[in-house]
Amino acid sequence: MPMEAIFSRRSVRKYTDQPVSEETVKELLAAAMNAPSAGNEQPWHFIVIGDRATLDQIPAFHPYAGMVKQAPVAILVCGDETLEKYKGFWVQDCSAAVENLLIAAESLDLGAVWVGVYPEAERVAHFRTLLAIPDHVIPLALIPVGYPAEKPAPANRFDPSRIHYNRW
Repeated sequence: MPMEAIFSRRSVRKYTDQPVSEETVKELLAAAMNAPSAGNEQPWHFIVIGDRATLDQIPAFHPYAGMVKQAPVAILVCGDETLEKYKGFWVQDCSAAVENLLIAAESLDLGAVWVGVYPEAERVAHFRTLLAIPDHVIPLALIPVGYPAEKPAPANRFDPSRIHYNRW
């Protein structure tokens, strides 16, 4: 089953108006928090955005976030620099959490998409202002989530030309 979710997962940008339950959001967050992290530091925080007025403000400052106007909920994945054991690894750690969240959404028959925030300084600043995020916490990615109104076909992205053994 896990491999099926990995291979069938696609970016979904259109959602039905069916709400996503609080329990389902908690399942997604549990999956995200089970990601590996450097030194097991787990430097992440998650802001669950379900307020329609807040969601509708995001596309005004993020040019690739138009789908949040349809999404019933979005999760902002953030890294906390004060929780780092190894400086700078929060990006990798939080990216692993994002991928777990995306695979979990697929396994729950939800649609989701990774919308990049960091390292775009303007996007980071706008999210800080909109959501009152402290300076030591950095928004990495926004994940709109909903029941899919579209289902892109799986893509086979395996490319043997990108594999190198023992050396380049």
